[in-house]
Amino acid sequence: MVADRADSEKRVAAGAAADRVESGMVVGLGTGTTVAYLLEALSARGLDIACVSSSPRTEDAARRLGLRTQSFAGISTLDIAIDGADQVAPDFWVIKGGGMAHTREKIVAAAARRFIVIVDSSKMLERLTGPVPLELLDFGLASTLARLPDVRVRGVAPSPDGGVIADYFGPIDDPAALSALLSQDPGVVEHGLFPPSMVSEVVVGRGDSAEWVERR
Repeated sequence: MVADRADSEKRVAAGAAADRVESGMVVGLGTGTTVAYLLEALSARGLDIACVSSSPRTEDAARRLGLRTQSFAGISTLDIAIDGADQVAPDFWVIKGGGMAHTREKIVAAAARRFIVIVDSSKMLERLTGPVPLELLDFGLASTLARLPDVRVRGVAPSPDGGVIADYFGPIDDPAALSALLSQDPGVVEHGLFPPSMVSEVVVGRGDSAEWVERR
């Protein structure tokens, strides 16, 4: 089964990334199914670490597994952050946000000295194809949507910070140009395009092995 293989590869990638965490670290945690496997792997290692979570769901799951969590308030730098992704291109442009927490995930990644992306092999693509998740302000939403081509509200619960979740379905011929276009609109809180400069490493689960991929 394809789903079973993807889950197995996520677990392999998560376990490999967890092995890079050391006692004494402050660890940033992402959101989603792959991170759920990461939490299990970190808990099993029994390390003395503090975890900063990108969503209430991740924080609750971490606490249930016995991981020590703390507020992000007052913390300027994380030792390491680990998160999954929806798509990864060869140049390390990444799309994230299927779990609706990409704004917080991007803040966590930006604060980390080392940001590791963990994925199953199906997430490695030759080019990004979208959609690109967005978080929009509810204030002036109709005007924001009128300015942005190919954007549709997802019709799900708000983000952890109350933003409207939407998706961009247009072309992604130039991720950097699209990133700049989306970022310059005042109605966009954040988008799910993560630049290569933010990504330190990608760990890909391929069958029973973890492959550490370097940027081309």
